[in-house]
Amino acid sequence: MNSLVTPDSRTTTRHVGPALFALATGGFAIGTTEFVTMGLLPQIADGVNISIPTAGHVISAYALGVVVGAPVIAALGARTGRKRLLLGLMAVFVLGNVLSAVASSYEFLMAARFLTGVPHGAFFGIGAVVGASLVPTRRAWAVSMTMVGLPVSNIIGVPVTTLMGQKLGWQAPFLAVGVLGLLTLVAVWFWVAPQPVGSDVNIRSELSALARPQVWMALLVGMVGFGGMFATYSYITPTMTELAGFSAAAVTIVLAVYGVGMTCGTVVGGRLADRALMPSLYGGLIAIMVVLGTFGWLAQSKPGALAGVFAMGFSASILVPALQTRLMDVAHEGQSLAASLNHSTLNIANALGAWLGSVVLAAGYGYEWPSRLGAALALAGLVLALISGFMDRQGTRLRA
Repeated sequence: MNSLVTPDSRTTTRHVGPALFALATGGFAIGTTEFVTMGLLPQIADGVNISIPTAGHVISAYALGVVVGAPVIAALGARTGRKRLLLGLMAVFVLGNVLSAVASSYEFLMAARFLTGVPHGAFFGIGAVVGASLVPTRRAWAVSMTMVGLPVSNIIGVPVTTLMGQKLGWQAPFLAVGVLGLLTLVAVWFWVAPQPVGSDVNIRSELSALARPQVWMALLVGMVGFGGMFATYSYITPTMTELAGFSAAAVTIVLAVYGVGMTCGTVVGGRLADRALMPSLYGGLIAIMVVLGTFGWLAQSKPGALAGVFAMGFSASILVPALQTRLMDVAHEGQSLAASLNHSTLNIANALGAWLGSVVLAAGYGYEWPSRLGAALALAGLVLALISGFMDRQGTRLRA
């Protein structure tokens, strides 16, 4: 185990790469099942006899599963070895996807998507802690590598499974993701070394993170700052077909462009956060605000829509490694819980964004309006981040 936390040894390099790849594989599977739903809303709506706005509630059900599951699992699993916990989480994830594939009613599908979301946040949060422990001199980069499978899923997994759902039925992608989950189980089993739980790690030490104001500030930044992006992306398929004029088949290309933007943003974001953590937070929120503020105009043409979708994925993903690392820094001994809670709040943003988008659309506004609301939410997130930075500076002065 000591070789894994010594970044300069050859043994470390040999073990770190496969371990990060195993975690990224899980992220790829999770990202595929989360985002393919957005690309298949019309098919899901037809399949269980509901409207497209109501089908958006299926996205919210998954997000709420993340919100509930991440803190509960991270806290109750504090005394469980991290490798064992990762394996258990992926097993639940596989079960949830299989149940989603066999769902024949709206209510059953809602319950299955909730269950599928339960392991999401804890897997990413615990995976981030494991990754950061492997490369302590480049923690934000390591965190970004554990998460890079999620944006890559939008380049390969989501377009392929969306096409699969259009050709074979909306249930087929969930079965495919179940297979990806089984492959992740095997990869984690062989490539992630066991991490013994310290004697000082328990439910109380994890819950101590909740007593720290800066933890709550970071969570609020993620929840508010990302809400507008999800209000826009949750309805990306009808936005691209009705506003930009793409065919339904061409939406898979749009999803791939978004994934390329996410992947680039994740890699760049990890490097920026290692150099200057808080400035990268501010810059990411400003970028989201600008992109969403102009997205409604850009999406009026096909080239503009593609540029806007890439920029939306890039700007949002710059922020994620910085937020994850920030939470781990300010949580101290409650790192697993705090890192998992990051994904809870991002999925609160997901649920909130999908709901706000449906409210705007149900009120009769066009598909260019959710992004305009999103720009205001990104501005609010920036204000919260600046307040958090000010609190840091004040605390430093007081300690001096």
